[in-house]
Amino acid sequence: MSRPAGNTRLKAARLAAGYNSQQALADAITKAAPTLGIRGLAVGVRQIRRWESATPPWPQPDVHRVLTHLLGQSMEDLGFTPPWGSTRPQPGAAIDHTPRAPLSGARLATVPAQGGTTAQPATVGRDFEAVTRSHRHLYWSVAPAVLHPAVLEHARLGCALLAETANPARRTLAAALAESYLLVGRIEFFDLRQPDHASETLLRALQAAAEADDPRLGAAVLAHMAFIPGWAGDREAAVERMMAARTYARRGQASAELWAWLDAVEAECETRCGDPHAALRLIRHAEDTLSTGSEHATPEWLDWFSPVRLAAFKGNTQLKAGHLPQARQTLHEVLDGLPPESDKQRTVVLGDLASVEAAEGRPEEACRYAIQALDQLAITWYAMGMDRIREVRRTLAPWQNERCVRDLDDRLYDWSTTVSALQR
Repeated sequence: MSRPAGNTRLKAARLAAGYNSQQALADAITKAAPTLGIRGLAVGVRQIRRWESATPPWPQPDVHRVLTHLLGQSMEDLGFTPPWGSTRPQPGAAIDHTPRAPLSGARLATVPAQGGTTAQPATVGRDFEAVTRSHRHLYWSVAPAVLHPAVLEHARLGCALLAETANPARRTLAAALAESYLLVGRIEFFDLRQPDHASETLLRALQAAAEADDPRLGAAVLAHMAFIPGWAGDREAAVERMMAARTYARRGQASAELWAWLDAVEAECETRCGDPHAALRLIRHAEDTLSTGSEHATPEWLDWFSPVRLAAFKGNTQLKAGHLPQARQTLHEVLDGLPPESDKQRTVVLGDLASVEAAEGRPEEACRYAIQALDQLAITWYAMGMDRIREVRRTLAPWQNERCVRDLDDRLYDWSTTVSALQR
């Protein structure tokens, strides 16, 4: 008989908030209490352990207040059942499936813990997984604003089914649900530039990965969560989340590709936080990891990473480090090696090449690459690609009266591009 998993929701929220140990959360609660006007409150690791057990006791009101403040979720979302009974729909009860606007700030569906009613057939996990797999493939060609609501509604369906499904189908369903929420979070962060939405969505992905007991998925979600503070320049928070991601990767016997991608993510965060030389060391380690290989298989869902995409990370990092000839060579090799379906990545690489030429004082070449990127964005929108073009344009300010820069402005601020960018 399997051992109860415990309160995986609280554990997932703790890790997502950057508290990698129970002691760290206990210390944070004790420290935060006075800032909320609560005196004399001290919580030990033993109490946290009880909260993360299979039958967590309902905390006292003062602790309740500090805990929700630190973790940003309600007590029921954190896996606690109030003494007066839960207000959540019980497994098998009628559920409101009315569609809600996914980008309006509406609350995401909560990932349910193991329910007591089994209403779904043993095939439900594989059936749900098949749609998740299709969404994964569609990401590379479907406009993000179109795909996002479809994947989000699929995830809501998964939450409704999860409470009515027993193992082993439940684990399969929970893993596919984690992947669906991960895809939603990727679209929100990379394609739509909505980091606040992405943060909440990725927390749901982490909860689902915990329900599936899939540490490799947990590592992938936590690494994506590191992007958010990393891009904001908060190195400490990014590094803490990467530490958690690496812990889960070790637990899940990660493949060489997954380990190399974790290095690439941390390298991106280091670059964004102003240390491209540390990033280059991480990328060299990732290259060594890929060349050495591993006996562990790479998950099917890790379709956003490959050696050529690692090289794209490297080219951008070389650019930020001021290694312009090396960056130019690397980025040209990436363009030659990108598969046809990598149009989104192509816009980013073209933007980086434009930045290289601008840094070398070659505005005409810079504008040529930037316009190529805009042509690609007109076919496949990607917010990261547009960010790169805007960055290039800022560096071209010394040549803003040159004909090539005026032509770029005409293209950058034509009707369709301007409306498209502001819509998103």
